[in-house]
Amino acid sequence: MILNCLIIDDEPIARKLLQEYIEETDFLRLAGTAENPVKATGLLNELDIDLIFLDVNMPKMNGFQFLKSATNLPMVIMTTAYGQYALDGFEMAVVDYLVKPFSLDRFIKAAQKALRLKSLEQIQEPAGKSTDAYFYVKCDNKIERVNYNELVYIEAMANYITLYTIPKKLVVYLTIKGIQEKLPPALFLQVHKSYIINLDKINSIEGNMLDVGLAKITIGQSFYDEAIKRILQGKFFKR
Repeated sequence: MILNCLIIDDEPIARKLLQEYIEETDFLRLAGTAENPVKATGLLNELDIDLIFLDVNMPKMNGFQFLKSATNLPMVIMTTAYGQYALDGFEMAVVDYLVKPFSLDRFIKAAQKALRLKSLEQIQEPAGKSTDAYFYVKCDNKIERVNYNELVYIEAMANYITLYTIPKKLVVYLTIKGIQEKLPPALFLQVHKSYIINLDKINSIEGNMLDVGLAKITIGQSFYDEAIKRILQGKFFKR
């Protein structure tokens, strides 16, 4: 799953840093930037935005005024040098509140919260709606059918990905972002910048290693907390 992002910040340096962080995060894509909320309004009407990185202190209209005046906004992560406004932000149901200067690790943790919320929204399928149990990919000049219940994990290699299924291995000219957009988030989870796993194929967890039968997959450091929560949620029983 990819989240399309919009940056709203009047500081060029802050916009540049956020753009760099977004480019470093596999599940984020920068759709646009704006110097203030007034200019952002047009972009929100034109673009399909999933997540806004919103500064607080800006000319013409500050971040909180924008939140109060706008309707049907996507998810929002506040980004500001003023920590004292954090409570106000959470009371307005923002996903997270980043106090400048913040690290890439802290940025990714906030972005993962938004990803998890979006995934949970998509898991809630309307009653009676059916979903396909397979998809097709082009491999070695053939169109190959891949059943979700046979796909164990996916490994990324530059502009190629390898699909490891129970019957065979398929090398496909596609990026990990491209395949992730097509996979049902209820069944598949990205645990590393190079790996997506089928949640139903996990046999055991040892430290940061997942045993999925065909291989042992490393959970990336920036993915670890959210991945473990997702894997164990409602399924872990301890004495």
